[in-house]
Amino acid sequence: MSDIRVLVVEDEPVAAAAHAAYVGRLDGFTLAGSAPDGQSALRLMTEFAAAGSPVDLVLLDMNLPDLHGLDIARRMRAAGLFADIVAITAVRELTIVRSAVATGVVQYLIKPFTYATFADKLSSYRKFREQLASPASGRPGAGASQSEVDQAFASLRAPSELPLPKGLAVSTLESVRDFMRQQSGAVSASEVMAALGMSRVTARRYLEYLADAGAVSRTARYGTPGRPENEYRWLRPP
Repeated sequence: MSDIRVLVVEDEPVAAAAHAAYVGRLDGFTLAGSAPDGQSALRLMTEFAAAGSPVDLVLLDMNLPDLHGLDIARRMRAAGLFADIVAITAVRELTIVRSAVATGVVQYLIKPFTYATFADKLSSYRKFREQLASPASGRPGAGASQSEVDQAFASLRAPSELPLPKGLAVSTLESVRDFMRQQSGAVSASEVMAALGMSRVTARRYLEYLADAGAVSRTARYGTPGRPENEYRWLRPP
């Protein structure tokens, strides 16, 4: 998979430089350019597309001098520019961003944010693209299955963005997450049960939560007596 081409759209020069530098530190991403306002961003994306090197991802500040971020997103779609968008926003606009999935917003970053948060969001996005581009079936020309599509979209969410179901404890979730992070291969609920001293049912609930959040993959393990058991593999960067 080729590098993901990123356009930074930010009117504050210090922030724009920081975001560009962040992109440069991430494997699998290339900075296509920067724009200080919406009109410049639309012009650059059009020029890149015409040159055969379209932008894949836009880091889009929602409050720009000329246009609101959602207006830019709508104009992108109207012009046939289908780059995905990471919305950079303030807390007060989070509700607006969450309702804007149809305009191409796939992730959001709330100001101020650290490089670690930035890297986690973009790594999740890269995994999303990789999973959709390479179905796990491995069959040439095969379409992605429902579970593969679900897993790809789940990778866009962080565990903290999903409500913790009743009966799950944050401290236990962290223990399961830390255990999974240390595993080099896939493990089952039974193996988590044995390692952490909890019931198999409890281990499975936490693993399923992490799978729904996109932190671990979930596949069926065959070759054992009885019904097949799911196995789970850590997906997120350490």
